[in-house]
Amino acid sequence: MKLISLSIFFSFATLLASGQTMNPKSHSIHPPVKLGVEVLFENRLDLIRGKHVGLITNPTGLDGKLDSIIDRFRAQPDTKLVALYGPEHGVRGNAQAGEYVAFYFDEHFKLPVFSLYGQTHKPPADMMTNIDEYMRTFDTQHEGKKVEAGMMQSVDVMVFDLQDVGTRVYTYIATMANAMEAAANAGIPFIVLDRPNPINGVAMEGPMLEYPQFSSFIGHYPIPLRHGMTTGELAQFINATFLTTKAKLTVVPMENWTRAEWFDETSLPWTLPSPNLPTLDSATVYPGQVIIEGTNLSEGRGTTKPFEFFGAPWIDGFVLATKLNALDLPGVKFREVYFTPTFSKFKGTNCGGCQLYVTQREQYQSIATTLTILAEIKKLYGDKLELHASYFDHVLGTASVRKALERGEPVSKIMAATQPGLKEFAKLREPFLIYR
Repeated sequence: MKLISLSIFFSFATLLASGQTMNPKSHSIHPPVKLGVEVLFENRLDLIRGKHVGLITNPTGLDGKLDSIIDRFRAQPDTKLVALYGPEHGVRGNAQAGEYVAFYFDEHFKLPVFSLYGQTHKPPADMMTNIDEYMRTFDTQHEGKKVEAGMMQSVDVMVFDLQDVGTRVYTYIATMANAMEAAANAGIPFIVLDRPNPINGVAMEGPMLEYPQFSSFIGHYPIPLRHGMTTGELAQFINATFLTTKAKLTVVPMENWTRAEWFDETSLPWTLPSPNLPTLDSATVYPGQVIIEGTNLSEGRGTTKPFEFFGAPWIDGFVLATKLNALDLPGVKFREVYFTPTFSKFKGTNCGGCQLYVTQREQYQSIATTLTILAEIKKLYGDKLELHASYFDHVLGTASVRKALERGEPVSKIMAATQPGLKEFAKLREPFLIYR
């Protein structure tokens, strides 16, 4: 037994020394994932050498050693970083969902910082008292999120490096598409530094967005709610399929990432991609739970478990958890909770509801789970549950799901109707997949 233990110890020590990790899922030796930004600085400096660079990034703009990519660009002797561009939540990630971010000059980096989220559409002061209502209105529009020509006057190449979360409504993908379009129109090369899809690049869920009827900033193009692609793959797909003027696009791919991997299998440090997705757990439930934004339920904003908590002041958490657990939904359990949001819906009001626990993430069906939650709440509380039709439909990318829920159709029937679209999308995306 001692000899076996020593053998395991020395094998593990050798593994650490080599920079490799144990994949927690397969328990096999797994070379560390190398991000696109690391590949750029090691092997593809030709893309930025001698160029004035505009960088679209935020706090997720780190390499595998937690070093800022902004600092890495600034330290590059033959490249000049001339401007920063922030998506929703800003370059520093300190703005809440829907919050206006103005242009400013960053005193630390000595760089201008342009907002790509509402820079020309400052909301009326009275709208900011109800940020949820304003977000539902603003995010269903295209206006105020473009890269304007004046923002790129001194830029030779645009670089995009943001951590996406694998869900169509997450606005970083729309920001990338808008920036690609602006770069194409200006004749400026566009580089995407690829990062993992944190909830893996295999699974796809939910309805296809009906284009162009439901095209908005929370869903530009006809892709499913959970798309199973990386930002680099999406960039190639969008550029080839939808942009009238094609961008001079280069995707710098990762090394050692495989499609089936979740983020905690990559050896990379997790950095919250936005204020209300603090963990991989919250990102895992997000494809379905983001639908709750289109209702009068709290999706857990203003708590320590956004998107894992959900509820309302008129819900009995014990009763709801009992009902949901009796359904034995695949890969998930529910616990009654009571919470008081510090901001957003029901601020300062005690809510009853549940917390989702994903017990088997390969079996868990995020969108079917959330639609089942809504169906059960409707059975229990009737008209107390409200669906904000426009926003709900834009999140789903279709009105058919809401109408089916309102008619009381089984969730299994609703989800079955999404399968043909997913099969078609799987064929459409195939030529643009980088990782096999």
